[in-house]
Amino acid sequence: MTVMKTSMRNFFAHKGRMALSAIAVLLSVAFVCGTLVFTDTMSTTFDKLFAATSSDVTVSAKGASDSGETTSGNGKPPVMPASVLGEIRKAQGVKSAEGAVFSTSVTVVDADKDNLSPSSGAPTIVGGWNANEARTMKITSGAAPRSADQIMVDADTADKHDLKLGDEIGVISAVGTHTAKISGIADFTVTNPGAAIFYLDTKTAQQTLVGESNVYTNVNVTAATGVSDAQLKKNVTAELGGDFQVKTAKETADANQKGVEGFMNVMKYAMLGFAGIAFLVGIFLIINTFSMLVAQRTREIGLMRAIGSSRKQVNRSVLVEALLLGVVGSVLGVGAGVGLAIGLMKLMGQMGMELSTDDLTVAWTTPVVGLVLGVIVTVLAAYLPARRAGKISPMAALRDAGAPADAKAGWIRAAIGTVLTGTGGFALYLASAADKAKDGSLWLGLGVVLSLIGFVVIGPLLAGAVVRVLGAVLLRMFGPVGRMAERNALRNPRRTGATGAALMIGLALVACLSVVGSSMVASATDQLDKTVGTDFIIQSDRSQLVTPQAVEAVKSSPDLAHVTEYKSAQADFTTPDGKTLKDTAITAADPTYATDLRTETVAGKLPDAYKADSMSVHEKFAKDHGIHLGSKIKVAFKDGSAADLTVRAITSSDVVIDAGSMYTSISTLAKYVPADKMPLDSLVFASAKDGRQDAAYTSLKSALHDYPQYIVRDQTDYKDALKDQIGQLLNMIYGLLALAIIVAILGVVNTLALSVVERTREIGLMRAIGLSRRQLRRMIRMESVVIALFGALLGLGLGMGWGATAQQLLALEGLGVLDIPWPTIIGVFIGSAFVGLFAALIPAFRAGRMNVLNAIATE
Repeated sequence: MTVMKTSMRNFFAHKGRMALSAIAVLLSVAFVCGTLVFTDTMSTTFDKLFAATSSDVTVSAKGASDSGETTSGNGKPPVMPASVLGEIRKAQGVKSAEGAVFSTSVTVVDADKDNLSPSSGAPTIVGGWNANEARTMKITSGAAPRSADQIMVDADTADKHDLKLGDEIGVISAVGTHTAKISGIADFTVTNPGAAIFYLDTKTAQQTLVGESNVYTNVNVTAATGVSDAQLKKNVTAELGGDFQVKTAKETADANQKGVEGFMNVMKYAMLGFAGIAFLVGIFLIINTFSMLVAQRTREIGLMRAIGSSRKQVNRSVLVEALLLGVVGSVLGVGAGVGLAIGLMKLMGQMGMELSTDDLTVAWTTPVVGLVLGVIVTVLAAYLPARRAGKISPMAALRDAGAPADAKAGWIRAAIGTVLTGTGGFALYLASAADKAKDGSLWLGLGVVLSLIGFVVIGPLLAGAVVRVLGAVLLRMFGPVGRMAERNALRNPRRTGATGAALMIGLALVACLSVVGSSMVASATDQLDKTVGTDFIIQSDRSQLVTPQAVEAVKSSPDLAHVTEYKSAQADFTTPDGKTLKDTAITAADPTYATDLRTETVAGKLPDAYKADSMSVHEKFAKDHGIHLGSKIKVAFKDGSAADLTVRAITSSDVVIDAGSMYTSISTLAKYVPADKMPLDSLVFASAKDGRQDAAYTSLKSALHDYPQYIVRDQTDYKDALKDQIGQLLNMIYGLLALAIIVAILGVVNTLALSVVERTREIGLMRAIGLSRRQLRRMIRMESVVIALFGALLGLGLGMGWGATAQQLLALEGLGVLDIPWPTIIGVFIGSAFVGLFAALIPAFRAGRMNVLNAIATE
């Protein structure tokens, strides 16, 4: 009880000093709980949506995917004949059955040909209006479509694009473009996670999406009273046979949920990973806080020991204070986590993914995880300072309080840090020398962990050398004030090392990812320059195939030397070793593709692969199946007949663009696949006549004006698009790392604030002998800047080492260019100086306001 009382009194006596540590715990716990609440809410939203939209039993075509639709090589959804509807209605236990048509392989544009698809990446769905859709949609204005010139749009899409009744909309599919006017606007009765949905009448949907009547993509079946979904599925399957997919409502909902589960798991564990980094940084803040509080209470603890307190009691007292800190910070963090989740939902709404707070899901495990994690981390972080407190002897009561316990890092600590750092460096070397990326990645992970721990342990030893160099470069010009700032930073190397390490972790990850991202862009750009010989690439960013009409528009464009079509087909391969490989991809292209993409060959010449009944394979495939030039491979094309193709070229597997592709000519494909079954082009390449690149670029864009689903890119555009994609991913990661850096900044603030309290008498004496308030504030700011730059130097150096090693592994996958983004690195280093200035504002202000006489009188 005495220990508890003492701990409570100390905790509340120093509550101001504990505040920043509590905020660090709060932020870390909030990130964990916010992530869990956000992902659980997303899961609940999708569960409700899929449950509401699934009929008792759904029948779909054999080729349909788990999510309900796939796009075949003709760009249309797989369908079944309308006669199936009558057969289903004959099945026992069927109350009603309704045919439906829908497709996600569409582009919808307004009258100005501006795309109406969601910017979040959610699907655009066009389908026929039916009773099943009416279960989840309520018409709020206008009416449902009844004729070919009418279309209905969901309310969210209408609001985002300012659409109203009577506006003209174009639906672009593989069949062509269908134009209609908005007849109605419907609102969701369940949460819509961001999809844009458009409805036509069923007959028009059939013609627009498939190009023929009397077909359905699926049939929605309702069970009669007393008939279970499982029994209904059994009855329908018995009636139809095995030529169709038949699923219960639960199976359909589970399949749809599985489709989004991967994305949600990646998001969940990525965010929890960054929360873990924030916790790691917070540990340094808590260690520093309790170390400094113990140092400042040296005389107090010595007196306690002198009057009979045991080491265990003192140790326990500090740990109880940490327990209180952990509980307070964690409880507040759980509440803040719910608020963070709501904020993330609002942010996703701005990006196009609508999530309703009505579906907010807080599982009982979320606050438990937050509380347990926050408390355990805080108590563990306070363990070392607590042990030091227990070792304080009664004689310490005779010494000045706040005397630094350790002026420099011990030799044992330095030895351990050196061994860990050296071992980590050797692991990174092994990673860079690995022959296989998979093997090297294990060494890379080990090297990152060991080198990070090594730098943390050896930090105090490095602090002395690095701070002296920084002081000589930056602080000496400020005269005595600069020298005092340098000495203050050197006064306690362990404290400086721990404070700098907190910032080091976040900046090391920033530097590593910057190097990797920049190297990926530089490598891909280098590959484009070396291998891509074409001038223009025409494709859809929403995976729509290129229609024959669009291809003809491209070919009719003036100023082009040639146009290359590029198709992807599926076939069963029977190789010389007797193995049959099902559903293997083969690329069919025009012979000019051999010059459009200068793929390296290890045997034969690639243009020969485009001869009649010929093909190429890649090197790894050839080795695995004993294939050499002249080998015959039996290729049974999907929707076509089988062919014996001769291997005329073996391409290198060490490429980035079209890695693993096997080529044949379009004429060979056409020989074995009927014209009506030929796949559409995945993309189209075009090369301009000499000196006519600019004119060809302009004419191509003009020729495809009526096909807004396709984008014309020259090589510069393609490189910019690649850079933007990687840049967006890096910006997202930097945003998640920002929390760890914020916690590190709090660590600098707390260290300086406690340091000012520790040096109260010293500051009073300096003010008494002539140091002005302005000089005092400048001294504290410069001390903060040096600590921040120390952490930045360690972090950026370590991160660049990690990034360079990771790039060596990427080189094994064909990304062989190492590119250090010096502007980013230099910008982060300079930014760290401003971080130091910002962190010192409040401590410097408080130091400047001290009463000189009271400060001198402080014990």
